[in-house]
Amino acid sequence: MSTQPDIDILIIGGGIHGAGIAQAAAAHGFNTLLLEQTALGDGTSSRSSKLIHGGLRYLKTGQFGLVRESIQERQLLLKLAPDLVHLLQFHIPIYKQTTVRPWELYAGLFMYATFAGATQAALFHTLGSDEWDQLGGLRTEGLQKVFCYWDAQTDDRLLTQAVVQSAQSMGAEVKCPAQFMSAEREGDSYRVQYLENPGQADERELSLRCRFLVNTTGPWANRVLEKIRPAPTYLPMDLVQGSHILLPDEITDKAFYLEAPQDHRAVFIMPWYGNTLVGTTEVLYKGDPAKVEPLPQEIDYLLETYSTHFPGRDLEILDQFAGLRVLPSRQGKFFNRPRETIFHLNPAKDPRLLTVYGGKLTGYRATSAKLIKKIEKQIGKREEIANTAELLLSAPVAE
Repeated sequence: MSTQPDIDILIIGGGIHGAGIAQAAAAHGFNTLLLEQTALGDGTSSRSSKLIHGGLRYLKTGQFGLVRESIQERQLLLKLAPDLVHLLQFHIPIYKQTTVRPWELYAGLFMYATFAGATQAALFHTLGSDEWDQLGGLRTEGLQKVFCYWDAQTDDRLLTQAVVQSAQSMGAEVKCPAQFMSAEREGDSYRVQYLENPGQADERELSLRCRFLVNTTGPWANRVLEKIRPAPTYLPMDLVQGSHILLPDEITDKAFYLEAPQDHRAVFIMPWYGNTLVGTTEVLYKGDPAKVEPLPQEIDYLLETYSTHFPGRDLEILDQFAGLRVLPSRQGKFFNRPRETIFHLNPAKDPRLLTVYGGKLTGYRATSAKLIKKIEKQIGKREEIANTAELLLSAPVAE
């Protein structure tokens, strides 16, 4: 077994939050290594709704701080990653049976716009009934109003890879594929064992010491903690499955924020590479995170929502995928649970280990900036070489 030189920060998990933390750590001058077991952005970070959004629906549950921060980060990403993040207009149809009334939605959009400030993304309006025939065949029976507002869309996998590319440009090292095996605390550091190129002819086991260990493995977070000694504390979390389906042809070049007829949940319908993406669902998941797949009842749920609003459209499924949200374990509907990122750091027991639970694609950069401040309190500051709020992101070049 070989030994590598000590590093400052080792990050386990190459999703969007692992990528963002690697970028922020490198920008703050830390010697950083990111380990990813399969491929960058291969897990939950490639199975999202592909939105960089403020979270309009979170206003209903009072998560105003999350919405404000998300809108700010959306505006920043539109500037930093123009090739990867673009504005997308959304339509919200209000029918007689829709649970949200027009005045309520107007109030929510007004608050949403206030958070966005004087930008194009702050604009919203209602669409005149003489324009309803331009909405790709949207059902107009019982339709009362159609609201229009702006959010943004991205290719989540490409965005993750672009952030990793930025981290590497500032000196961060990335090993992929690399499988985390174990970690053991040695005084003020952790001794980490991992496999480089697992399962391949050139597989080798390596060991190194890091001053700080970050667990950002999403649905696998608590499974990773089981491999660390002494046994660290952890938070009980639920894995909530969200599925999407891809259907033929674009309805329009705009998106729709709809209310599912079965349970009045929010479902998005949006253009995606010339086709139509429909999602998402919320189902408790108990199995292996690597084996999550859409359930038949989820597919039926999404197809019914789609066909109810767009009768007569082609229902051939071109693709389907499922991702996992990490939400705090508690009673009540998944929709009402907080979506803020949770930093689990126990200074008394595990002062050099931090686990990231949950979090939104939109807020990865702000999340990473907050996390670095927590790390600096434990291992001190380095000379900052860049500000992630000013670093441009470019689409990764295909090899």
